[in-house]
Amino acid sequence: MTAPSKTTPSPHKPRVFSGIQPTGNLTLGNYLGAIRNWAPLQKDYECIYCVVDQHALTVFQDPAGLREATRQVAAALIACGIDTDKHILFNQSQNPDHAELAWYFNCVARMGWLNRMTQFKEKAGSNKENASTGLFVYPNLMAADILAYRATHVPVGEDQKQHLELARDIAIKFNNDWSVADFFPVIEPLILGEATRVMSLRDGTKKMSKSDPSDMSRINLTDTADEIAKKIKKAKTDPENLPTDKKGFAGRPEAENLVTIYAALTHQTVETALSEIGGSQFGAFKQILADAAVAHLEPITTEMNRLLEDRAEIDRILAKGGERAKALSAPILKEVRDTLGLVSA
Repeated sequence: MTAPSKTTPSPHKPRVFSGIQPTGNLTLGNYLGAIRNWAPLQKDYECIYCVVDQHALTVFQDPAGLREATRQVAAALIACGIDTDKHILFNQSQNPDHAELAWYFNCVARMGWLNRMTQFKEKAGSNKENASTGLFVYPNLMAADILAYRATHVPVGEDQKQHLELARDIAIKFNNDWSVADFFPVIEPLILGEATRVMSLRDGTKKMSKSDPSDMSRINLTDTADEIAKKIKKAKTDPENLPTDKKGFAGRPEAENLVTIYAALTHQTVETALSEIGGSQFGAFKQILADAAVAHLEPITTEMNRLLEDRAEIDRILAKGGERAKALSAPILKEVRDTLGLVSA
């Protein structure tokens, strides 16, 4: 975990916010890059975790599928150790304050800032004229997700750092434009874990993604032990044995990815893992990796399946979390309206 900034102490209570989209099965990349790091943060911070279902609407979603995916993500978070009594878990659409604040931030953020967002360029591709306006401005909604609670820290992967920087810019510009120093905190990133960016099992140069057409490219949190073992066995490799130090990963992205996954699953650094398995043939190493992945993930999958047997209880947890979230954001939004000169009760 990165240490908090050594600048002037923030007047805001230390608070973590993080969200995850309910689109497709959660993968090992989602787990190692984000979710498994959320539970430990509960020891040191007040935590707010959100299934960002409104973000998912930047592309068309089947309504029944979106509801089911939202419940699956909630079940996964609980199975991974999120304490819904001590901390807050909810889905974004339960609290309209996110959307309201996002509109105000649409009026603060600059077009040039959003035009620099690389994820929009990647997702819109060559047909950006047909992309939804929601896809273009969703970084503003992401900033609203965080700042509606005056969250001070956000755990992020490498691919989200640019969006967090934009949220910081929005907070600073709002504070400066309305001469309200420290109204919103300048958010600190928390870069967590050994495997912050897990790559595809079929191509070590591409991120593991739940949207990849090939299910063999990823390990899903819903996969059985046999499916996990099969995918690791068929993962792309190269003819050489594993290197004995990190320099040996040069030009070998698949080898680096699999060893990084193994290190993360066994709570080691890559260097320590290489001292154990360096020089091994891939066949032997893949069996070791499969055993480690199954041992780590099978209890989570079992608990997810148990929780999903009672979807009404998951809905109750999300609704309760939404009410608690609104209780935190409502007075902040009232201050925002007053600061902007809006007449409100």
